[in-house]
Amino acid sequence: MLPPAFRPLRLPDAGETAHDRACALARADGEAPGTLVVGARTDRVDLAVVLAPEEPLASARRVGLVGLAALVEAVGSHAPPDKPVILDAGGTLFFDRARLGGGRLAWPDACPEDAVPDWLVFSGMLIASKRDAGDPGHTPDSTSLEEEGFPPDCGDALAESFARHLLRGLSLWAEDGPDAAVVHARAYLETADRPLRLDGTGWFDPIRGGPRL
Repeated sequence: MLPPAFRPLRLPDAGETAHDRACALARADGEAPGTLVVGARTDRVDLAVVLAPEEPLASARRVGLVGLAALVEAVGSHAPPDKPVILDAGGTLFFDRARLGGGRLAWPDACPEDAVPDWLVFSGMLIASKRDAGDPGHTPDSTSLEEEGFPPDCGDALAESFARHLLRGLSLWAEDGPDAAVVHARAYLETADRPLRLDGTGWFDPIRGGPRL
């Protein structure tokens, strides 16, 4: 069950990421905004949403921080109690000080800073399981939902929770302005005064096509 503002699209196989499919939809289909793409792989939670900005790119890209906050809040709402969930300036999400995943933001390559982009795509990934990663001692800096005691097969519940928290953040943006939404989201940043990069640097492994273990 998703908020009415979103249309779910579940990928049929594991050969494509939600981020890539959402970007492709955004480039090709003017009706794509509101689509929430959910990936098919079982070793990660993989989701992406197509957004329709109304402000110039320089301001509109701050919605990436709203997306990150929604991801943190989704994780926190399903997590065991008393475990901190925080972000760094690279968009990496840490659960109890171990890397769990992160978020990225994409927009049209040719869009200048002072123009309204045709679309934005926020995507997030979380490590669901590290069973295929070998000895846990080889990946001590990361963790997984499975290791941290999340319910099995919680991906759909996390996607639904993410959508609801994102809608709340976007509503705050619409009612009180982007600054209010950003102030709310920055509460999750470990160092709130550093420039935010949402290109996946630090947490996304392009060779694996998923979160860095």
